[in-house]
Amino acid sequence: ILGSVQKKLPLMALSTTMAESFKELDTESSLGKALEMGCCIQSSLAKILAEFEISLEQNVLQPLNKLSEEELPIILKRKKTLQKLISDWNTIKSRLNQAVKNSSNSTGGGAGPGASSAANKLEILKEEEEEVKRKVEQCKDEYMADLYHFSTKEDSYASYFIKLLEIQAHYHRQSLESLDSALAELRESHSQTAWKRHVFPPYTCCCLPWYYGVSLETHLKSLGREIALPIEACVMMLLASGMREEGLFRLAAGASVLRKLKSSLASGSNALEEFYSDPHAVAGALKSYLRELPQPLMTFELYDEWIKVASLKDVESRVQSLQETCSRLPQDSYNNLRYLIKFLAKLAEHQEVNKMTPSNIAIVLGPNLLWSQQSRGDPMQLDLASVSSIQGVVEALIQNVDTLFPGEVDFNISGM
Repeated sequence: ILGSVQKKLPLMALSTTMAESFKELDTESSLGKALEMGCCIQSSLAKILAEFEISLEQNVLQPLNKLSEEELPIILKRKKTLQKLISDWNTIKSRLNQAVKNSSNSTGGGAGPGASSAANKLEILKEEEEEVKRKVEQCKDEYMADLYHFSTKEDSYASYFIKLLEIQAHYHRQSLESLDSALAELRESHSQTAWKRHVFPPYTCCCLPWYYGVSLETHLKSLGREIALPIEACVMMLLASGMREEGLFRLAAGASVLRKLKSSLASGSNALEEFYSDPHAVAGALKSYLRELPQPLMTFELYDEWIKVASLKDVESRVQSLQETCSRLPQDSYNNLRYLIKFLAKLAEHQEVNKMTPSNIAIVLGPNLLWSQQSRGDPMQLDLASVSSIQGVVEALIQNVDTLFPGEVDFNISGM
């Protein structure tokens, strides 16, 4: 569904046009670079817009459409019927009053055929008036029942309009973040004389192999790596200068510093030394990379299994189930999750200083490692039970790291 909606958007047509244009240009030229980057960002914005339209349709328009096409027409039809019955009732009451007057006049004139006919007509009108009155009361009761039923759902319907604004706000935030990140990268690229070819090898699709927002498999394959570069680079920097920093991963970094660091990582810049003094920015860049993966590191496919593990109360059963679930991870996801959890366990060793216990780490990082496909990566769309389960699983991974991920990790193996 997402793909079909995305293809129909003008932004996607613009991305395709840019892709066709820069094929005819020198990729080292400023215009070629700008078109290549523009192709990527337009495609990214198209994806965000398509997700917004799908979410809007499913979470707002469909429920409100049911209200407008099913429930409200029934109420309005009932109201119209009641108004018609009341009008009929008023008419027959007028006729009945007139008949009463006629009957009185006939009675005053004495007995006879006229008096008998008026009396019969009066009885018939009384019966008709009673029947219409009964119908009015019945319809009125049904109409009031419909209104009461509608009033009980009023808060629910109001929430759809709140949801509309939430979805719109999320869409605009995502779009702005993508544009800010792309602009930072494009400006840095524009100021350089050439792309770093060892970071961005020739690619056959219309998008450069960005580190942020690209699937883990694509990223690792394009760079010939086992551990994603943003994960390894951030871990190495944090090991060097952030392990004793209080509130690491919990305290937010400055937005401009975070954008600059993400841009440096995404463009393959080697000038990362300046960020060693700001471990919160490094932690933020790592969280951002994990959150922007097309699917979580712990995968959509195993989401239900992870949640099921969290419900197990017996410690041994939980650890055994964690082992089984870890073994079903794709190899790339397993390698990177193992690397990251090993690092987080080291971070927790300094909890007396940095205040980051396994539980605290799980609270801030859990939603960036696992989310359901329905939530589309937005932690606000997860219910409290799911958030609690995810935190419980990540905490258990950290606490049982040596059992679940045997062996040691040489964090200096890459020479970074």
